[in-house]
Amino acid sequence: MGKYIGPKSKIARRFGEAIYGADKVLEKRNVPPGQHGLARKRKKVSEYGTQLSEKQKAKYTYGLLEKQFSRTYEQAARMGGITGENLLKLLECRLDNVVYRLGIAPTRAAARQLVSHRHICVNGSVVNIPSYSLRAGDVVSVREKSKSLEVITESLAGGRSRYAWLEWDNATMSGKFLQKPEREEIPENIKEQLIVELYSK
Repeated sequence: MGKYIGPKSKIARRFGEAIYGADKVLEKRNVPPGQHGLARKRKKVSEYGTQLSEKQKAKYTYGLLEKQFSRTYEQAARMGGITGENLLKLLECRLDNVVYRLGIAPTRAAARQLVSHRHICVNGSVVNIPSYSLRAGDVVSVREKSKSLEVITESLAGGRSRYAWLEWDNATMSGKFLQKPEREEIPENIKEQLIVELYSK
């Protein structure tokens, strides 16, 4: 499965947000990438350009490429309720995202790697598919052999804001996925309605 492996600071500068976490380059140069930065930026962005930018931001934030993101959107559109909110809920239910939210990994990219390298279990069984969709009641834990991994211990020691839809047990290094989060519980700065408008064209 493909993933974006290009320069992440350049992407963060394009959106003017630290979508990959703390970024020293973004703090120093909070202007769009390119030789001329803001000087060459178009004065007015079209409606389509704004919608496309929001979709790209969501893709880069959650670490998905175009095909996988489109499939997730189609699944969200088939569900009842508000499509944009459904999309974000499905993205938050991904195993790599939940590993990141629980604080087991410092970034989503690191979480994806931990899952791919078989360091994470779901309900006691090793799962190495980052896009695995969790259901209410699923227990995500660190594999016994991997509990002393430096990247995991450092990330857990660093502390992470806790979420109402997740429950963490430090003693067993495991977390319970209680339910899909509501939109107000998802902290990402994404205007999901613009993504829906883009796909509705």
